[in-house]
Amino acid sequence: MVGTGRVGRALARVPAPWPYVLAVFLGTKIVFTLVGVLTLAAFDGTPWAPPPDEAQMRQQQRDVSPHGWLSLWFAWDSFLYDHLARLPLDEPWRDFGFPLLYPFLARPLAPLLGGDTALALLVIANMAFLGLLYYGTRLGECLLNDGRGAAIGTDPAARRFVRYLVLLPTAFLFHAALTESLFLCLTLATFHYAEKRRWLLVGVIGFFLALSRSAGFFVALPLALILLGQGGYRLHPRALWGYLRSGWPLLLLPAGWLTFMAFCRWQSGDWFAYKHTQEQGWGIRVQNPLGVLWHGLTGAAPDAVRVWIAVLFLAVLVAGARRLGLPYLVYGVMMVLVPLSMGPPVYKSLLRYLLAVFPVALVLARWARRPQLDVWMTATLALLQGALFVIWLAYWTHFII
Repeated sequence: MVGTGRVGRALARVPAPWPYVLAVFLGTKIVFTLVGVLTLAAFDGTPWAPPPDEAQMRQQQRDVSPHGWLSLWFAWDSFLYDHLARLPLDEPWRDFGFPLLYPFLARPLAPLLGGDTALALLVIANMAFLGLLYYGTRLGECLLNDGRGAAIGTDPAARRFVRYLVLLPTAFLFHAALTESLFLCLTLATFHYAEKRRWLLVGVIGFFLALSRSAGFFVALPLALILLGQGGYRLHPRALWGYLRSGWPLLLLPAGWLTFMAFCRWQSGDWFAYKHTQEQGWGIRVQNPLGVLWHGLTGAAPDAVRVWIAVLFLAVLVAGARRLGLPYLVYGVMMVLVPLSMGPPVYKSLLRYLLAVFPVALVLARWARRPQLDVWMTATLALLQGALFVIWLAYWTHFII
C-alpha cells in the first residue's frame, strides 16, 4: 500500500496532459505488440507466406532484427529511409524522392544506438508519436474544450479527439519506422501554436514540417486562414499590414521546401531531382485528383476499397464543416486530394496518407458527445483498425503502403 501511495503521489506531480499521453502511448504499444506477436506466430510458416512480391521485404525485416515484435514495424519505405540515413554526404545522391528530415534526424541518434540507423528511425517515429499525442491533446483542449477539464487534468473532449486520432483506420503506423507520426506531430504543433498566436514558433516548426513530407508546405494555406480569422478576415490596408507583421513566419514553410530543392541541386545538379526520381521509379505524375478519385472508384476492388475510404473521409469533413471552421476543412480536404494528385500509384499508400487528415477525428470527437454513439464509433473503428493491422502483418502490406 505504501508503494502504491508513492506511485500515486509521483504520478500526481506529472503535469497534464502527460499522464494521459503516456497511458495512450503505452496502452497502444502493448496492444499492438501482443496482437502482432500472435498474428506473426499464426501466419509465419504457412505455405503461401510470404507472397513472392514481399519476400525481399521480409528478408530486409530479418536483417533489421530477428525479433518479430521489433521488425514488424519496418516495411518498404522504412528501408529507403534507412538507406538515406546511412548514405555519406560526400557520395552523389541520385535516387532519392523523399524529403530528408526523417532520415537526417536518425544520423545524430544512430551513434548513441551502436550505429543502428534503423533502430534510430524507429525511436524517432515513436518520440514523434508521443509529441503527436501531446499536441493533439492541447489542440483538442483549444478547439473542443467543454469546460470540465480542470477537475480531471485533461478536458474530456480533448481526450476523445486523441482517442479518435489513434483509432483512424491505419493509426498503428504511428508506431512504425515511417514518417506518419513525425508529419502529424509537426502539423498538430503548428496548428496549436497558430491558435495561440505564436506565429514565430509556427514558422520555425513549419520549416521542418515542409522538410518532412512533400505535402508539408501546403499547410501554410490553412494556417494563413487561421491568421485571417483572428483578424476577422478584414482586408483593408491597415489589416493587411497587421497580418504581414504577425504572420510573416508562414513564409518559412515554403522556405523549408526550397531548402530541400536546394539540396537536390547541390547533390545532383537538378532542382527537381526528387520529382524526376518519383516519375521514373514509381510513375508518379501530377494529375487531376478528382479524375484519379473517379478512376479508383470504378477500378479494381482493392483500389476501390481504399478510395471509398477516402470518400468517407471527405463525407465526414463535409458533414462536420460548420463546426470545424474553414481552416480545418481546407486542411482536411487538401490532405485527401493532394495524395490523389500523384495519380493511380498512390492507391497502394492511400490508407497511409489519410492518417494526416486529423480534422476527421475532430468531427468524430464532437459527434461522440452522445455516449451511445461514442461506444459504437469506437468499437467500429477499433475492429476496422484491428483487421487492417492483421492484413499489415499477414503478408499483404501492399494493401496499406
